[in-house]
Amino acid sequence: MSTNPSFAASKAVPLSNVSIHDPFWTYYADLARNVVIPYQWEALNDRVEGAEPSRAIRNLRIAAGLEQGEFQGFVFQDSDMYKWLEAVSYRLATHPDAKWEAVADEAIELLEAAQLPDGYLNSYYQIKNIDKRWTNLLDAHELYCAGHLIEAAVAYAAATGKRKLLDIACRFVHHIEEVFGTGTGQIRGYCGHQEIELALVKLYQATGSDRYLKLASYFIDERGADTSFFIREAEKRGYTSIWSEHPDLPHPGRKIDLSYFQAHEPVRQQKTAVGHSVRAVYMYTAMADLARLNDDKPMLDACRNLWNDMTRKQMYVTGGIGSTHHGEAFSASYDLPNDTAYAETCASVGLVFFANRMLQLEAKSEYADVLERALYNTVIAGMALDGRSYFYVNPLEVWPHACRCNPGKHHVKPVRQQWFGCSCCPPNVARLLTSLGSYIYTTAESNQTVYTHLYIGSEANLRIAGQSFKLTQTSSLPWSGAASFAVSGLETHTAFTLAFRLPAWSQGQLPTVLLNGQPYSFDKADIHNGYIRIEREWSAGDTVELAFAMPVLRLRSHAELRYNAGRLALQRGPFVYCFEQEDNGNNLASLSIAAAGEITLERNDKLLPGVITLCSEGYRDTAAVADNELYSMTNFAEPERTIIRAVPYALWGNRTPGEMSVWLRYQR
Repeated sequence: MSTNPSFAASKAVPLSNVSIHDPFWTYYADLARNVVIPYQWEALNDRVEGAEPSRAIRNLRIAAGLEQGEFQGFVFQDSDMYKWLEAVSYRLATHPDAKWEAVADEAIELLEAAQLPDGYLNSYYQIKNIDKRWTNLLDAHELYCAGHLIEAAVAYAAATGKRKLLDIACRFVHHIEEVFGTGTGQIRGYCGHQEIELALVKLYQATGSDRYLKLASYFIDERGADTSFFIREAEKRGYTSIWSEHPDLPHPGRKIDLSYFQAHEPVRQQKTAVGHSVRAVYMYTAMADLARLNDDKPMLDACRNLWNDMTRKQMYVTGGIGSTHHGEAFSASYDLPNDTAYAETCASVGLVFFANRMLQLEAKSEYADVLERALYNTVIAGMALDGRSYFYVNPLEVWPHACRCNPGKHHVKPVRQQWFGCSCCPPNVARLLTSLGSYIYTTAESNQTVYTHLYIGSEANLRIAGQSFKLTQTSSLPWSGAASFAVSGLETHTAFTLAFRLPAWSQGQLPTVLLNGQPYSFDKADIHNGYIRIEREWSAGDTVELAFAMPVLRLRSHAELRYNAGRLALQRGPFVYCFEQEDNGNNLASLSIAAAGEITLERNDKLLPGVITLCSEGYRDTAAVADNELYSMTNFAEPERTIIRAVPYALWGNRTPGEMSVWLRYQR
């Protein structure tokens, strides 16, 4: 790592140093720990009645020689188990538990039994045909699965101090080092689905071994440098594809769209977010890591360009990305349809990763604003309040009848599913929720600053300016805008800076700030990149209290976002709101909302304790054509006045199934 980076880098606070005590997020933390992890373990073992079978554990048992049978499921099925192991690791880091540590150890022993002597580990090829390993990097996800294994191994070693899984991962990586590179007999290529790149950075940070950072850099640098790699590989195997119903039949007509894999040009030259959205944000995360660790200014510039394109032209108001179900991909600037939106849960999880790494590169509030938007909306909307069912796709408008009848909307579900054949999203949500504490703060020794990015009640054990101390945050978000901080554990007066994000949802209204109970005055010089900086000598017992404005925002879209023309959406604090049939009756398309006037707040504890719903004056079109006519002349009567209610998008679909819409027409 460069000792003198050209930008003000900061580092994440270790998960084991942060504990969450928050009226809102404690519910999700407890749910992940007590329900989600046990439920997903049952799903991985095919023991959830009525759910799509996973077969992930069974495949690994076959690969280990403990069972007989054929491989079943998707080629990347191993990764579901690895992500679950990572989630368990984070759980153990914050809440040690002998029972779940034993379950994890049992899973790790299975992986050790399945691993080949040369370090290779992949149940698909070990069961199907080991001689064909590394022959289809475009489709086969071998390095992708290896990446998730590495992430789990790093997390488990950090949580428990045990090295068995880390040793398994390192043996696999050493095999990969032999296979890939620019030397004689090596494959000069990279994976069709990025993931190993960011995982290798984690392995470098955990071990301090430069070899892993160099390998991560190799995979990123090589991508798009030779745009013929995937084509040459396909020609060599006769264009066979694992996605074909008959994989042994040649497919010489298959066109390979390199932009789908972000391999159409070198990564430092890429300026537009294209292709499969999850692959993209996983790659961007690794790029941001490498820009920071290698002090790579061109890489940083590419990250900024890609960030700006994605978040300013191709992101839903809910923090969803990847608008089309054709390839789970980005489509084009401002092409963000609501009723056919894909917005895969995994893509928003990856967006959180990317935003987090950009914050470590440069503490700018826009990164934390997007991180918060994705987290509070699409990510937690991806899981039901009971922790036992999930959305893969996160639309912004749902008409259940059309979802059932229209094949163009077959991917949109009005209710969450128990599990999926391709179940990448549920364990992704689990590992993010169990590691949430690591996203709240970062520290920068270069300017001796502790940054608060998220207002989540927590205790953090920190070290800055050579001193250790505890920062305790008490937050009333997301329902009101108060947050307070208490410093404890400092043995001497210590000079450093506490920096607090100014959320975009406060609309530029500066918060009221109290320092040790007294009004604290600050000016523009104290605000840098969207953070209020309080620089002073701190002592044990010092407190800071913030009170942010939390207005209800009526949001409109860019003029080029045609799907939302004449429509608005509501946001309050980090939550985007939506309208459900449960509260507003059917045919939400007949509703419109007042473009001005008061919007009142109502408490609704039926969803979660403390939930705030929004109530506004609205209108319902009542004119209808005759029952036996599809179209007819009609008198355009004045619409009926009504009251419209909205609930947080994150919580939709937890009551009676029905219609939902984020955007409504508005009346002036």
